[in-house]
Amino acid sequence: MSKVKTLQSLFKRYRRPGDIVFAWVILIVSIFLLSQIADQTAYKNNGKLFAQPRFWPAVSLAGMTFFAAFHLLGSALSERIYGRWREVLTWIASLEYAGWFIAYAATVPYTGYLPTTVAFAVLLALRVGYRSAKMLSAAAISAFVVVILFKALLKVNLPAGRIYEALPDGLRQFMLTYF
Repeated sequence: MSKVKTLQSLFKRYRRPGDIVFAWVILIVSIFLLSQIADQTAYKNNGKLFAQPRFWPAVSLAGMTFFAAFHLLGSALSERIYGRWREVLTWIASLEYAGWFIAYAATVPYTGYLPTTVAFAVLLALRVGYRSAKMLSAAAISAFVVVILFKALLKVNLPAGRIYEALPDGLRQFMLTYF
């Protein structure tokens, strides 16, 4: 017995509980960005339309607003899905890791790349629930290897920490160069 698929079943979409909240947020953001296009982009007199610095950003933002409005319409006309706010709280909780990254980037200029990377690796391992000495050591060793890879082998120029200024001359130069 063969299964006959209708167009409706082929194009049925899976919706998440936070779909309507996402649709509203994207529509509001896209309208705001579109409203700022005149202040944030330039218009050159006697220039070709497609070469205008404002043209393609305006086209993309108009498209974003148009499709966001249809997404909101489709979400509003669909049946209600329970668990919306639990889904939104999950999105908000994920912003914690952006905060960790911002704190890391703000700390590196003061404490240096090596100590900050090792400390944040261990702190994040603790944050996600690892408590054994084996796992915390693995986090610290991994962070140390990343620092060696980036600074010594790849010669990536990263900010030196102000804490290195307190070291003796020979050790300070070594730490600035390799860590």
